[in-house]
Amino acid sequence: MSDALLKIDSISKHFGGFTALSNVTTEVAPGERFGLIGPNGSGKTTMINCVSGLLRNEEGKIIFDGKDVTDLKPHKRTGAGIARSFQIPRPFHTMTVIENLMIPAEFVGHHRGEKGDDRAEAMEILETMGMAEKADDTTLDLTQIELRKLELARAMAAKPKLLISDEAMAGLTGQEVDEVIDILFKMNERGITIIMIEHIMRAVMRFSQRIICLDAGQLIAEGTPEEIVKNKDVERAYLGSTDG
Repeated sequence: MSDALLKIDSISKHFGGFTALSNVTTEVAPGERFGLIGPNGSGKTTMINCVSGLLRNEEGKIIFDGKDVTDLKPHKRTGAGIARSFQIPRPFHTMTVIENLMIPAEFVGHHRGEKGDDRAEAMEILETMGMAEKADDTTLDLTQIELRKLELARAMAAKPKLLISDEAMAGLTGQEVDEVIDILFKMNERGITIIMIEHIMRAVMRFSQRIICLDAGQLIAEGTPEEIVKNKDVERAYLGSTDG
């Protein structure tokens, strides 16, 4: 995949004597819907924290859009086009919904030297989320599903080339999960490459074109959803030994 948007090249991350990631290598193509799965403690969050810059991998490189971003600070990576949502929404509670979107929009616009109508762009994103009527509400008035949508909207306001969706559906009902998947499909249709980290297997299988599975900090499987569900190493990672 020579034209990969993201290249993760032999990265390792240690916390004292504990190895959270060990020599992980993978690539994500432009426009791809990419799934990342693994049991608790497998290294998923550590990997995306290394990609987004919240953690610094001791070994290996992160190449984004043809540039080595391994040493870039998180805000520099955001400016370059990497955005992520968090499993626990972290809005600015003293601001309205639309103001929460205008902050990343203004930051990225300033970083890239772009001028535009931030409020109009923010309203367009809220319409995509089905939250236009909530624009001037405070975030304290939002439901759990609305907070998850806002978290994705804030990431989208940063005009990313790559969006990392971290457990955006945890704790939601089946109908709410489908709403979030539909939103992610809409983002992808706009040309945004998406990495989905998710424990809800039906969601990641429906959304992803390609999936990797981590276990104990190592990449143990990579393939299409159909290939992953049949992979014995993935089955062992989630269910334990299948022998006998």
